[in-house]
Amino acid sequence: MLELSQDYLIKKYTPVKYVCLLAEFHGARNMSFDLRNSKLLNSANTPVESQNFATRRQTEEAPTRQQNDSDQESNLDEIFHQWKAPEFEVYEKSARWYIIFGLFIVAMIGYALATNSPIMAITFILLGIVGYIYLQKDPRVITFSITSKGVTADKEMYLYENIHSFWIFYDPNHTKTISLHTKASMLPFVHIPIANEDPVKMREILMRNIPEIKQDPGLIDAIERVLHI
Repeated sequence: MLELSQDYLIKKYTPVKYVCLLAEFHGARNMSFDLRNSKLLNSANTPVESQNFATRRQTEEAPTRQQNDSDQESNLDEIFHQWKAPEFEVYEKSARWYIIFGLFIVAMIGYALATNSPIMAITFILLGIVGYIYLQKDPRVITFSITSKGVTADKEMYLYENIHSFWIFYDPNHTKTISLHTKASMLPFVHIPIANEDPVKMREILMRNIPEIKQDPGLIDAIERVLHI
């Protein structure tokens, strides 16, 4: 078939065209062969290249993973001391106590009206209502912690960087609280009950991170102490 085809081509085309056709024919064969070989080479090298790519990716991701692990470790909050206590102390109150409390609220409202201070009167009216509701409920038992970052009360965190100082009010018969002087503008003092925990141990832990500065009981503290609330 090849000889007949060549004879046919020789008869049909001039020698120059015949030579050109042969060159084009052999070039096409070589091209198709090279393309087939290139596909085979590519298919053979694909697993190796994929493996090399996966190795390079793992090598590049390893430092990032190590960095993330170190960041997570640095963000861990170490707990130095943890305890549970009621959110407020409960005292037995007689009928006499409620009478005195009611007279106190009425007297303060009368004083506010006499001095033409309606805001003060409204404040003590709300104080009487909220105080009564507050006294009727049972306190929740909350988990408190002193950690490497701050002091926690349930889900609330008071960071050391936001605390000016602390003071421990400790009276075994009444007051057992840590008073935190925070940087808040509205209510800067936060009282943390310590229940039956060792105040000396807590003081030593807190002094590692924030200064101890004596605090004088305020008006609210005095009222709480007198009225046992």
